Amino acid sequence: MRGQGPQDSGISGHDKRARTADRPDYAGSRRVRLRIAAGAGLACYLSSTILARAQDIPKAGFDAFGDTAFGASEVIQIATFAGVMGAAMVSAIWLIRERGRIAAENLVLRERIAELNAAVQRAEAMLTTKDQRTVVWSGERHKPDLVGTLSAAPGVPDERSSFLAFGRWLTARSAAMLDNAIAALRETGTSFDLVVEAQSGTLLEVLGRKSTSHAIVRFLSLTRRQTEHAALKADHAALAVDHEAVLALVASLDMPFWLRSETGRLRTVNAAYAAAVDCDTPDAAIAQGKELLATQARENIARQHLTEPALHRNLPAVVDGDRRLYSVTSVCANGVAAGLAVDKSDIEALRAEYERTVKSHAETLDQLSTAVAIYDADQKLRFFNQAFQKLWELDSAFLEARPDNTMFLDRLRSDGKLAEQPEWRRWKENLLSAYRAVEPQEHWWHIPDGRTIRVVASAHPQGGVTWVFENMTERFDLESRYNAAVRVQGETLDNLAEGVAVFGPDGRVRLFNPAFIALWRLDGAEIGTNTHIAKIRDACERNCPQSPWTDFVAAVTGFDDERLETHGKTELVDGTILSYAMIPLPNGQVMTTFVDVTDGVNFERALQDKNEALQKADQLKNDFVQHVSYELRSPLTNIIGFTELLMMPDTGPLNERQRDYVDHIASSSSVLLTIVNDILDLATVDAGIMQLEIGEVQVTRIVGEAAELIGEKLREHQIAIAVDTKEAPPSLHADENRLRQILFNLLSNAANYAPERSTIALTCRMTGDQVEFRVHDDGPGMPPEILDAAFERFEPHANGGRRRGAGLGLSIVKSFVELHGGSVEIDTGEARGTTVTCRFPVAPKGVRAAAE
Repeated sequence: MRGQGPQDSGISGHDKRARTADRPDYAGSRRVRLRIAAGAGLACYLSSTILARAQDIPKAGFDAFGDTAFGASEVIQIATFAGVMGAAMVSAIWLIRERGRIAAENLVLRERIAELNAAVQRAEAMLTTKDQRTVVWSGERHKPDLVGTLSAAPGVPDERSSFLAFGRWLTARSAAMLDNAIAALRETGTSFDLVVEAQSGTLLEVLGRKSTSHAIVRFLSLTRRQTEHAALKADHAALAVDHEAVLALVASLDMPFWLRSETGRLRTVNAAYAAAVDCDTPDAAIAQGKELLATQARENIARQHLTEPALHRNLPAVVDGDRRLYSVTSVCANGVAAGLAVDKSDIEALRAEYERTVKSHAETLDQLSTAVAIYDADQKLRFFNQAFQKLWELDSAFLEARPDNTMFLDRLRSDGKLAEQPEWRRWKENLLSAYRAVEPQEHWWHIPDGRTIRVVASAHPQGGVTWVFENMTERFDLESRYNAAVRVQGETLDNLAEGVAVFGPDGRVRLFNPAFIALWRLDGAEIGTNTHIAKIRDACERNCPQSPWTDFVAAVTGFDDERLETHGKTELVDGTILSYAMIPLPNGQVMTTFVDVTDGVNFERALQDKNEALQKADQLKNDFVQHVSYELRSPLTNIIGFTELLMMPDTGPLNERQRDYVDHIASSSSVLLTIVNDILDLATVDAGIMQLEIGEVQVTRIVGEAAELIGEKLREHQIAIAVDTKEAPPSLHADENRLRQILFNLLSNAANYAPERSTIALTCRMTGDQVEFRVHDDGPGMPPEILDAAFERFEPHANGGRRRGAGLGLSIVKSFVELHGGSVEIDTGEARGTTVTCRFPVAPKGVRAAAE
């Protein structure tokens, strides 16, 4: 086999030796070796025989020869020589004869090999003459061999690995089918004949066969007729699968299904049909010819199928002794009829029950005094009761004609029973929107005769609306009189900020206002009219352990001859302080009033606490400045110094990792020292001890120095900086170090948010008597919630930035600018970047020593 070496033959060593032994050349050489060995053995035998005979000759016998007699050793040598020469002559004769025979056999073998090579070449030519490709497996662990090509089949790869990966060029269904067939062929020797489809639409015939030691799979291109036959075969297979799926679906339905032949006999039924006709299995129902429908019904269906291929009928049938109503769907095509029956008996029973229920409800509604009208989905009047007719005084003929809702409203308007609306059409459309609403709608109609009608519209799930008209005139009259009486009494109390509660001689509440409940943190369910004062005391003492309610209870329920007013203050558990007064009223009643004086008391306490806090804060601030100055900055300075010392060549060489670690220590220490210096600067500003060294500062030089300080960070992120000082003054009066720090912080903040490969603009110009420094970046901008806290300290906001800092940059900028008597402004927004503007006076008249 081509492409298969000796190591892939799959034959054991024992078998190799056995087959080698069967070759003629090997057999001949073996016979030669055997004959040589036989000659050597014969020589040894002769020599040993002569030696033995020599030993048996008496010594006297040798003496008889006189001086020429041979000794025993000479005889032995002569015998050995003779034996060896004899064996050599025999072996030579045998060798000459065997070489002649082997030469003849080798000639025959060469002719046989030539014939076999010619046969192999003919077989390969036959395999490649037809457009086909063969895959051969010679063992479980051996790679398959490929012979031939499929060049005439588009979409079939030629490369070996791509061709053997069937899932890459075959459809998913064909690839799975072929993989399963090949696995069965190699494992169990099951042959197969398949038609597979490539993803390009090409059809191939695949044959699989198994020999004793080889599994062979052949791919053949199909002719036009074969392709059509294969396509028909594939379509048939697909139809067979669909047919099986449909039959499985029909078998699982709980509705009777049947299929009739051209003669009208049952051919296929499902289990539901068999159960309906009282048969154990579908086959039994077919064999017995059990019919679900009556004969007349079947004949009618057969006649109607002559003109109508599809029918839908409601037909009765007897199942389990009960008469059931089925919705039958029958379809006829080419003389074959299929039917499906859906049991609608329960639905019809529910419909009848629904109609009875509706009739019962109608009789009930007709006895109500509330007017009710029911409209269907088409807005037609379907039901109305006597109260409805009496309310609107409409004639029966009009209502029994089932007018729609729009006509009903127009009739009421024309009869003057509805108030005129400014926009009648819009009002009516709003009213009729109840047909599309989910929740009930409520309307109030004030009709011209002075009546007030409450109208409730409830939409039905099936469509339509139930309208309920309730005459609320008498109720409103009663409520109006009652409210007028109560309003005079309660209006004053309800609008008081003081809590008021009036108790009767029996200790029960007669009157209270919302402020009373709010001040004592009571629940609305805990207090009401006629609530006893003891219950109120228990509720109030939860919020005020040392409450005066014990004295209130004694004063209200006691029988003292003289009742005096009582005043005082009490404090609730939440810190609220109430000033109370208990005032006796005529007829044994007592009024208690409560005023919240928490603000006044707390204001006094707050002033005292704030004064103490300010003193402590001032002391803490001074201590903090001293602590940071020595405890933090001094060790950081030492760290930075020793780091620089380690990086010097004189200290000693460092390996690459140590140099990286020292660089990280130096950079981190510098960042930490910057933060400590920023905190120290802010603390110094807040403490009011920072002094500015005002001098003349060259604007161009200070801008260039700030841009140079930030240059390394900008180059790291490929950010450019554009400096514009064309409109800037030559100089201004400011603290040069603080101004440089301000510009550096602004540029650092812009570099943190600017996109890579963008440009930061630094502009300086003269505006009136002020010098304006403006820094702009094209970053994401600040949302309003971040912009409000932009100048807050320790409020870092990433917002798309590359890193989160300590949140001190803009705080320091604002503090130092205000120290110079200037101002800071931020203009930002989404998709337009951020612009920070700092304005300095050119020559400040009086510079503050510290920020306010």
